[in-house]
Amino acid sequence: MMGRYFWKAWLLAGTLDIIYAGVLSVWFGGTVGSMLLSVASGPFGNGVADSGIAGQAAGFCVHFAIMAVMVAVYGVLAQRPPLSTMSPWLAGALYGLALYGVMYWIVLPLRFPTVHPITEPARVARALFPHIALVGWPIALIARRVFGPRPA
Repeated sequence: MMGRYFWKAWLLAGTLDIIYAGVLSVWFGGTVGSMLLSVASGPFGNGVADSGIAGQAAGFCVHFAIMAVMVAVYGVLAQRPPLSTMSPWLAGALYGLALYGVMYWIVLPLRFPTVHPITEPARVARALFPHIALVGWPIALIARRVFGPRPA
């Protein structure tokens, strides 16, 4: 059951999230390639900016590696209370909020301390939306469909 959940949730949430990031990047005058290089710079450093398509591929892989962890953690938690007994809409929203908190208040400030954490309301909303709507909810809904509700 975990395998069926994992692949579906990983591909769906990972794809929705990276499409959102790409669209947002273009909307604000950047490129999908520069967004992927930015993702790759997290673990590989600023030098990846000059690595072209290889750096972009690394960013794509980093994104899906992070998503794999997010999906796997939820998969484990979803099989026991309280997540197994609450609405997947609520559970997904809470999980998305937790993911946002970890990413924007711990991970990104550790790597990019001069620009994170962000506190401007519009930027917070743009970052919070995909964590809940494109990651948390799809993961929780797929988990509920695969694992079903559990008694408390």
